[in-house]
Amino acid sequence: MDEAEIESAAKAAAVHDVIRTFPGQYDTLVGEKGVTLSGGQKQRVTLARTLLKDPSILILDDATSSVDTETESSIRGALKRLMQDRTTFIIAHRIQSVMLADLVLVFDKGRIVQQGTHEQLVAQDGIYRMVFDIQTRIEEEVQREVASAAV
Repeated sequence: MDEAEIESAAKAAAVHDVIRTFPGQYDTLVGEKGVTLSGGQKQRVTLARTLLKDPSILILDDATSSVDTETESSIRGALKRLMQDRTTFIIAHRIQSVMLADLVLVFDKGRIVQQGTHEQLVAQDGIYRMVFDIQTRIEEEVQREVASAAV
């Protein structure tokens, strides 16, 4: 694996710019288990490493749980590329993480209570739409607060 492949994976995982700020850039020691990295940085480094391994089956368990919504948005693009042409299981609490899935399974107390695409699930009453509505409302409130604070 050459440096160009590593940089390409880091860019796709939205971590290249962070690495460029390190004293040794790609040669910086980050400590055992990445102790000097934030949770979001660790997740993005893990995504970059996964891109380099190019697995045929991918299991993402809350892959964007430790990042803010802006970073999640940039990571989503990397995930979209990573998921192409491979079987992917996404375990997530954020609706935005599963919106592009071919099939979404909604669990409640260990049982599947809904299944379908994002569009199908939003169109019906149930847990999925309730969570979608709550998350959408929270995002809108945060955006309004940020906009009013900028004034």
